[in-house]
Amino acid sequence: HSGDPINDYVDTAVRHVLLRQGVLGIKVKIMLPWDPSGKIGPKRPLPDHVSVVEPKDEAVPAHPYSEQKGAKPTEPPAAQA
Repeated sequence: HSGDPINDYVDTAVRHVLLRQGVLGIKVKIMLPWDPSGKIGPKRPLPDHVSVVEPKDEAVPAHPYSEQKGAKPTEPPAAQA
């Protein structure tokens, strides 16, 4: 385990038992599930969590048109008196 999610998502416990033959050690790591409400797990999502946003509805144009982008608009010549 590495990175910041180990602080939120992994619950670790270590126990040592003294026996006649020596010491027996048990280490357990449990990864908690993501819970948006924060009741049974971490509220922050994992860094690799991807959320897809639905695209906005766009109005379909009635007739085709074109736009000049990046070019300066031409101004009509000034009327001389």
